Amino acid sequence: MLLADERAALCGIGRRMAGSGLVTGASGNISVRAGDLVAVTPGGMMLDRMAPEDCPVLDLRGEPVEGERAPSSETPMHLAIYEVTDATAIVHTHSTYGTVVATTMTELPPIHYNTLALGGVVKVAEYATYGTPELAANVRAALEGGIGGGGMYAALMANHGGVTLGRDLEEAYENARLLEWLCGVYVRARMIGEPRVLTEEQLRQVVERGLTPPGHTPGTPLA
Repeated sequence: MLLADERAALCGIGRRMAGSGLVTGASGNISVRAGDLVAVTPGGMMLDRMAPEDCPVLDLRGEPVEGERAPSSETPMHLAIYEVTDATAIVHTHSTYGTVVATTMTELPPIHYNTLALGGVVKVAEYATYGTPELAANVRAALEGGIGGGGMYAALMANHGGVTLGRDLEEAYENARLLEWLCGVYVRARMIGEPRVLTEEQLRQVVERGLTPPGHTPGTPLA
């Protein structure tokens, strides 16, 4: 079986995503890249019920290489992200707080310096129908930039959900958990008042203190 370890890892992360509430039902999808091949979760299947053989393997053009099931409808977005980043894993969620923010805001305001663990202020990609080249392009645009020169590791998708990147599946999953935590803090803060938002200068001061040095693992809470 091609990418046997990677396909097994997709199943493990899928179970953890379902268990932590990052997805419900058959929503959300995951992929992992190994060289010129990508293993991705199948379309229309609950992530906590997958077996490794359910996860198809594609080339970077999206052509099937191995597997009987059709890939996730969001595969074009995954491939578009791999084309312009050095990520080797991508997690797409429909988490509650992330979707709330993605439905009401144009970005996730930086109310905590752990925002920097995702690269900077998380943008909300403009809405487009799921599975379309337009959505893929919008998400790519939202991932551009970042404070400290390391690029963005997360974006929200208007009226949809969130997407996070990593250098492996574990990192991409932890970035998804961090994104949901940040969104949850913001939504809860709005319930009791107007949240204080960190300025760009305050965020840069955090970077200058060395709390996000080159090589810092995105998704890992800062000191």
